[in-house]
Amino acid sequence: MNITKENIESALKTVIYPETGNDIISDGILDNVEYQDNTITITLAFSKATDPFLNSIKRSVKSEIEKHFGTEVILNLTTKIKAQEKQKHPKNGGLTDIRNIIAVASGKGGVGKSTVTVNLAVALAQKGYKVAVIDADIFGPSIPKMFGVENIKPSGVTEGENELIIPIEKYGVKMLSIGFFVDPANATIWRGPMASNVLKQLIFHTKWGELDYLLFDMPPGTSDIHLTLVQTVAVTGAVIVSTPQDVAVADARKGLAMFKASGIEVPVLGIAENMSWFTPAELPENKYYIFGKGGVEKLSKETGTKILAQIPIVQSICESGDSGEPIALKTGTPVHKAFADFADNFIEAVEYRNKTLPPTKQVVVN
Repeated sequence: MNITKENIESALKTVIYPETGNDIISDGILDNVEYQDNTITITLAFSKATDPFLNSIKRSVKSEIEKHFGTEVILNLTTKIKAQEKQKHPKNGGLTDIRNIIAVASGKGGVGKSTVTVNLAVALAQKGYKVAVIDADIFGPSIPKMFGVENIKPSGVTEGENELIIPIEKYGVKMLSIGFFVDPANATIWRGPMASNVLKQLIFHTKWGELDYLLFDMPPGTSDIHLTLVQTVAVTGAVIVSTPQDVAVADARKGLAMFKASGIEVPVLGIAENMSWFTPAELPENKYYIFGKGGVEKLSKETGTKILAQIPIVQSICESGDSGEPIALKTGTPVHKAFADFADNFIEAVEYRNKTLPPTKQVVVN
């Protein structure tokens, strides 16, 4: 058989994707085919990096190429992650290339919300998704420190009549924070409207490019910043962060209720339980529930909200945050696996939300 693009595609029609029973061309998994200089280049596109059939499909493709065109031809087989389907919301303030806008929030401070946001972003980037983080904690920005970029200043670009900020990028994550523009040694003493205006500038005056997920690291509580966000853009969903401690769970319940409140109605994707238990490095199998146990599970059952993650507390998490090297980068550790699992559950929750619920609307305050 002559080696042409048409013949290659014809040969690959016999490769079936088990989940749907369709061939990989009909399902859009065969993303690109090229032939040049005795090399067949094939790109397969999957919805997620953890697709259980990814390796078997690759083997089947290789087998069909060898069967039809021989083993002399060179096969360059690569995979990529499909872009997430955009939430079909209204204009969303012009953020047309951002598919999902996610608020990561907590009822109170000190529960590790920023740590969870940063490591979730890194875990998503490791799986091939396009991710960015906006540090919406205007009065206590921590994103620059946690990514180890405190001394870097964002550059700018002019597009038409618009002056846009180029976000800082590290570990595959784009980020922007008021912390890049203020002296970290000085307190930010602003009234609520000033902070809200800064948040809007971070959102709209930045060249974000195409993103699967834009995560907002929200300040603790339920403040002007939260209202500004839901009034400014259509938020796809929210993740609530809490520790197992009763007082944290009580405040998490309030944060959850805010997003579900009439007139706001932002879907809550789930709860991330941080500091679920303490595990000493020298005894990795041991669990000590120093902040209590069962509080988040009770909240989950009472509100019908899924638990997306249970993140243990280990000394290396604190050290990684202080050094600017998020713990999600350190493969082979229990905490890395916890954040990788969190990312999988998060992706699934967003996909389910977008398939089953109507688009979120920007909140209108009369």
